[in-house]
This record gives sequence, C-alpha cells and structure tokens, in this order.
Amino acid sequence: MIVRFVRTDGRVEEARGAAGDRLLDLAQAYDLPLEGTCGGQMACSTCHVIVDPVDFARLPAASEEEEDMLDFAEGAVATSRLACQIVLDESLGELTVRVPAAARDARR
Repeated sequence: MIVRFVRTDGRVEEARGAAGDRLLDLAQAYDLPLEGTCGGQMACSTCHVIVDPVDFARLPAASEEEEDMLDFAEGAVATSRLACQIVLDESLGELTVRVPAAARDARR
C-alpha cells in the first residue's frame, strides 16, 4: 500500500508499506520527522498527523484514549490522528497524511 506523507514544506514523500505496518514505523523508516517519543504507547502526541479528509473517513474511529491524547497535539484538527494508532490495511488502498510543523510532548 502507498502512503503519501506531505512534509511541512509541501514536498510529498511516497512510502510503501505492508498490511499490519504501523504508520509511525513506516514514517520513521522513511526518515520523516515523527518522533513517537513514547515508542508508540499512546502516551504522547509527538506522532500526530493530519489525515486527508477522504482517507480519514475510511479509517477506524480513534479510541477515547487517542482522542484524549490528541487534545495535547500542537495544531490538532478534526482529521488529526496519532500515527502509532493507525495500522495499515489493504482495504485502505492509499493514504495521504500531512506532517504538522510542530509537535509537543504531552508528558513534559
């Protein structure tokens, strides 16, 4: 499956992932600036991404815990998600996400 990461400067990085891959791991493998300070344990918001609205509607809903953590994400919007909580699935086909300009570690 193809994931398009839109960098803060507008450049698009296309990444290829497999079903079962976490979006955070894929982003880090492609050297994108998603910190994931907590190691993907949903204890920070440093892997916050903004999902394209069309793609957002096709993702499983965020858990209440993820929604709570997104309250701490810098620049969060209605289509924000934590990359550590998005698991790639063949049914998604392609996915486009924007990497925010800043991240804030909620644990600090």
